[in-house]
Amino acid sequence: MLFTKLINHCQFYRLSTNRIMSKKIICLFDVDGTLTPPRQKIDAKVDKFLQDISKTEKFDIGVVGGSDLVKIQEQLGENNIFDKYKYVFAENGLTAYKNGQKLSSETIQDAIGEDVLQNLIDYCLEYISKIKLPFKRGTFIEFRSGMLNVSPVGRNCSQKERLQFYEYDKEHKIREKFIQALKKEFPDLALTYSIGGQISFDIFPIGWDKTYCLRYVDDNYDEIHFFGDKTHEGGNDYEIYESGLTIGHRVTGPDDTIQQIKTLVNILNETFSKGPPTQCL
Repeated sequence: MLFTKLINHCQFYRLSTNRIMSKKIICLFDVDGTLTPPRQKIDAKVDKFLQDISKTEKFDIGVVGGSDLVKIQEQLGENNIFDKYKYVFAENGLTAYKNGQKLSSETIQDAIGEDVLQNLIDYCLEYISKIKLPFKRGTFIEFRSGMLNVSPVGRNCSQKERLQFYEYDKEHKIREKFIQALKKEFPDLALTYSIGGQISFDIFPIGWDKTYCLRYVDDNYDEIHFFGDKTHEGGNDYEIYESGLTIGHRVTGPDDTIQQIKTLVNILNETFSKGPPTQCL
């Protein structure tokens, strides 16, 4: 009886270990505030760490950002981003690439119609014209394929002004109040309003948040780990962080991201290196 139990125990160990070691895992990363400071280029040490990890460990890596592809490339590598990341999801995955090959692209005007889109833009411009801020610059609305990006202060502000507005917004809730006004003005539109970064928020059809990208990886992996900083409700990482399809990791910046990846790697390596119980040798 004891011998039978021992045989079953060893068989269970071998089956479990094989199952764990054969798991297909991907780590998806937000960009701003996770891999880089907001709208800044990735630090060389973070970049090197990610590339070393992707070559030596048993998982793939990808990025999912709210910005368009050009901006993500500016931050993560203009010429070789597709060599570094197996998946690149711009605009929450509305523009998707795998191994450098484009998978698909969706547009907000096709989803909600040109008339509604113009009504949204007109209202946003009117609202911005009426609010008083310490300063305003240019590019208040940026049209992206899958969303509108709205910045009350203007995306042309300097880095110093960006930080000043961010602190001002924490106190005065400029973006939060703007979103509440939009919801009141357009109560019947199936839209999501998502605060991200330091100076802006995004408007896109419901379901076009970062969970949109999961349709391209869900069937290919046993575990999907997501790392992001804006994981609170209303933040642009919230939906994918809370998704039942992902294992969410809340980070405070690039250095914290590295530490959390190291922790994940150690957990995986400990599982692989423990070895079988002595009685199974």
